[in-house]
Amino acid sequence: MAIGIIQCGVCGFTLNVEAKKDISEADSRSKIIKLKITSDCPNFKKMADELTEVDAYKEMFNKLHTGKVYEIFAKYSPHPSCPGVSGILKTVEVEAGLALVQTASMSISK
Repeated sequence: MAIGIIQCGVCGFTLNVEAKKDISEADSRSKIIKLKITSDCPNFKKMADELTEVDAYKEMFNKLHTGKVYEIFAKYSPHPSCPGVSGILKTVEVEAGLALVQTASMSISK
């Protein structure tokens, strides 16, 4: 299981993502990843009910902003630059074996 903990920024909300391969999947080319998303953000709380699984290959190898994660995110979040959505995708990518485990961060200054 891959676990992502995303501090979303000035809003102060935290997003917790648990991603786990669906080992019952018969097609070895498909990378179905089950998701459990919890957050104190009201937008991600709504999103969590709908975003319970994704096909990692479809999320990672489609055009930017066309996957299921972005589609559902767009329905519930008014904030397009929220790092939570990329945190979900990175967690899925790691669980699917498409990326190595590594801490990612952003530092913004003025």
